[in-house]
Amino acid sequence: MIPEPINKYLAELFGTFWLVFGGCGTAIYAAKQVAQGDDKGTLIQLGVGFLGVALAFGLTVVTMAYALAHISGAHFNPAITLGAAISGRFAWKDLPGYWIAQVAGGLLAGLALWGIASGKPGWNATGNMAANGYGEHSPGHYTLAAVIIAEILLTAFFLIVVLGATDGRAPGGFGPLAIGLTLTLIHLISIPISNTSVNPARSTAVAFFNGDGAPGQLWVFWVAPLIGGLIGGLIYPLLFEDGKFRFGAAKQEVSAS
Repeated sequence: MIPEPINKYLAELFGTFWLVFGGCGTAIYAAKQVAQGDDKGTLIQLGVGFLGVALAFGLTVVTMAYALAHISGAHFNPAITLGAAISGRFAWKDLPGYWIAQVAGGLLAGLALWGIASGKPGWNATGNMAANGYGEHSPGHYTLAAVIIAEILLTAFFLIVVLGATDGRAPGGFGPLAIGLTLTLIHLISIPISNTSVNPARSTAVAFFNGDGAPGQLWVFWVAPLIGGLIGGLIYPLLFEDGKFRFGAAKQEVSAS
């Protein structure tokens, strides 16, 4: 038996790997796929599109939250970990280890995604690794200000859902479903805006493999989600618990992504 907190860090590493591999992998391999439909050269779109990518990210959360929440709380996201600590649901002393594990798991997934995709003749990683971006690197060419607002707002609401779904008063057993569906909704809203981050580990995982401006814009996808996590972590206990913040040991484990 691996002792704590090593088992928690490993759970965060594996869970973040699965989130990045499943979500970004769907975007890289399956979002756009065309096949020739007849001898006239008619092309048929077989890809899953934005909807499929959004569902993939949500499913990674649902599956790994059920699998690993009892070990680490299943954060898989530095913004969730920060918000959980701010709200008093998570011990501050464990935050650095969680962040390191989450980033490491994401980078390992990015490496695996790059290695598999490189096996396709003619494939080039530059601009094709599902990286986040603004301006010319945004799918819809949204401005830096628009991306920052969206990432902060969506991450804050994500934290509120996470904290609410894992509250002791919430219906038991449904937390992972609520959180996974929320992440799906977030992607449906914001894939055209920023390619959806709300998770610094997810953004870091593919930025350096992607190149094409992604490394230089990565700071946005750390700063904005962390601010959103901070806001969500402050709002939930203030409005929906007893108005008191509990900085210290977790009073209840948070399960999220």
